[in-house]
Amino acid sequence: MRINKVIFIKNALILTVTGLIIRFIGMLFRIWLAGAIGSEGIGLYSQVFSFYMLASAFASAGINTAVTRMVSEELALGNGKGARRVLGRCVLVALLIALGSSCLVFFGADFISEKIIGDIRAADALKTLTLSLPFMGVSSCLKGYFIARKKTAPASSSQIFEQFVRIGIIMLILGEVENGDITRSCRAVLFGDAIAEACSFIYMYISYAIDKSRYIVSLGGHRPQYSVFSRLRHIALPITAGRYLNSILRTAENVLVPKQLERFGMASSDALSVFGTIKGMALPLIFFPASFLNALSTLLIPEMSEAAASNKAYKVKYTAEKCIHITLISSLPIAVIFFFTGADLGELVFGDAHSGRIIRLLSPLVPLMYLDSVCDGLLKGLDQQFTVFRNSMLDSLGRLALILVFLPKFGFIGFIGIMYISNLFTCLMNLFRLKKISGANIKWFSWGVLPGVTATTFGTIVCLLALNFGLSGIWFILGVSIPTALCYLFAVFKLNCISTEDIR
Repeated sequence: MRINKVIFIKNALILTVTGLIIRFIGMLFRIWLAGAIGSEGIGLYSQVFSFYMLASAFASAGINTAVTRMVSEELALGNGKGARRVLGRCVLVALLIALGSSCLVFFGADFISEKIIGDIRAADALKTLTLSLPFMGVSSCLKGYFIARKKTAPASSSQIFEQFVRIGIIMLILGEVENGDITRSCRAVLFGDAIAEACSFIYMYISYAIDKSRYIVSLGGHRPQYSVFSRLRHIALPITAGRYLNSILRTAENVLVPKQLERFGMASSDALSVFGTIKGMALPLIFFPASFLNALSTLLIPEMSEAAASNKAYKVKYTAEKCIHITLISSLPIAVIFFFTGADLGELVFGDAHSGRIIRLLSPLVPLMYLDSVCDGLLKGLDQQFTVFRNSMLDSLGRLALILVFLPKFGFIGFIGIMYISNLFTCLMNLFRLKKISGANIKWFSWGVLPGVTATTFGTIVCLLALNFGLSGIWFILGVSIPTALCYLFAVFKLNCISTEDIR
């Protein structure tokens, strides 16, 4: 038990550090990219990227989770041959689906750009993104294998390698693109993504080949005692369908939002710029601190699956409670810090005051966003992928309906309101389902209300003091963030909202 806990913590730290590095590098790159192609270019890239996510969801979404769960089960039985067979079948399926998705996007690029996006400049970028899908599909399977092996280093290091390749290629190509040429700029960014995915695949395959020769081959074993394709369908289909349909609906949303903002009275370029600011600047910065929770969500899938399969109800309940507790306690001060420093962060990071105002408006959503991410991983580990799928579909359909109704009347503020409704809905639906399945006891007052009031109180006092001392820019951000976090940490321990036992 002690060894397993140490391994889990080590893997969580690896994924967390990797996530922080990638997000930090990505944030710096996004700042540079926003300056290189402008907010309008970011807006167009975001629309094209939504189709990239749509195609990649179909190619890899549920298969990654299926590989993790099936391979972990086979390895628990000491069945190396079964693990290899599971991985081989999943790679074949992922590759076939990815190639099919590539063909659909490539030959439909002109139609998509003209009839759906409404901007013919997107066609070349759409065609370019198809190059990366086969590599992404197979890499997703290999990453699932390493998560099942409880070896996060190969997948983590491949992500860092991929990020550096992506940035290097894009910066090199954009340096040759004429300033203001949005068409070629978007195509250059997507080409850099494709090269990076190919390099990541090669890296992952070499890592797998080494691991297989050292460990898997020596296990021997037999074929799985079930149909791999049948089990793959059971696990992956609802996750893939959910991600794919959700991506379709989110893609529709990304196309609709600028058009509905135009109906409100915005110019086309302004509407695209606002959309790019929200999706390409504010939201990535808000999710930046969530690297540990993302790592936790990934690692909990095999852990919860093993506990449920072994009928260890106490472990399922304990794990769910601790994850909800830690997520709430850690996300509340982050939300408060974003609220008070959002304007300065937007100006400092992006050189854009409007992005700072958006960060401040969205900051209260931080606990809901972070908690929903953890609940998603826990539910999938408990074989509740159908629940995640259903809630996601209801949310996306609701968002589309609200966008059609409210954006022409209320514009930008209407979209912010829709984000509040959407995140509250999905978080509560997934949380209550997790509570029912796991039997978790959620202490709303000591885990949420009291820490929230504490964080807000200290944040307000520290912010007023910082303003009184005339701090601004980076000094204001540090002057608010560090004292608020330290005072909050001291207070929640004194108020018994959390203990050293909870952290252990």
